[in-house]
Amino acid sequence: MTVIRILDAEAACAAIPDLCEVLSDCINGGASVGFMLPFTPDDAVPYWEDTVRAVEAGDIILAVAELDGRVVGTVQVGLASKPNQPHRADIMKLLVHRCARGLGLSRKLMAAVEDEAAQQGRTLLVLDTATGSEAEGIYPRFGWERVGVIPDYALWPQGGYCSTTLFYKRIG
Repeated sequence: MTVIRILDAEAACAAIPDLCEVLSDCINGGASVGFMLPFTPDDAVPYWEDTVRAVEAGDIILAVAELDGRVVGTVQVGLASKPNQPHRADIMKLLVHRCARGLGLSRKLMAAVEDEAAQQGRTLLVLDTATGSEAEGIYPRFGWERVGVIPDYALWPQGGYCSTTLFYKRIG
C-alpha cells in the first residue's frame, strides 16, 4: 500500500536513512539533481540534514511516498522568501526509487505538494529538469507548461553538460 505524507521536521529526520537511499538510487540511475558520481547513501546525509533544518524553519515543504512503510519517493517545495514573491514556490527534487517506478507515485507526490503549496498561499509553481530525461516527459502530463531550455545548465552525474528545461504551473 502506498501513502503520501507531508513531513514535519521530526518525521523528516526519522526518514533520513530512506531518503538517502532514494537520492543515491536516483543519482546512480542517471538523475541530474545536483550531485556527481560516485554517490552513496552516506554521501546524501548532509544534504538531508540541511533539508530537515529547512523544513523546521518553514522554508521547505517535504513530501514522501511510502510503500509498505518504507520511503521510496520524495519531492520538495522551496517557498520563495523574497518580499516580491510571496505567491511563488519552486518544486525541487522529484525522486522515485527505481524499484517503485510505474506506480503513479510522481503524480501523487506532485498533487500533494501542489495542494499544500496552495494552502500556504502559493499560486505559481516553477521547476527545472534535465532536458531529455524521463522526468521532462512527466510534467506536461501533470498540467505543467514548458517555458524553454537553457543549454549546458549543469552536469550529468557521470559528467558532460546537461541542458535544463523550465516549467511553470498556476495553482490554487
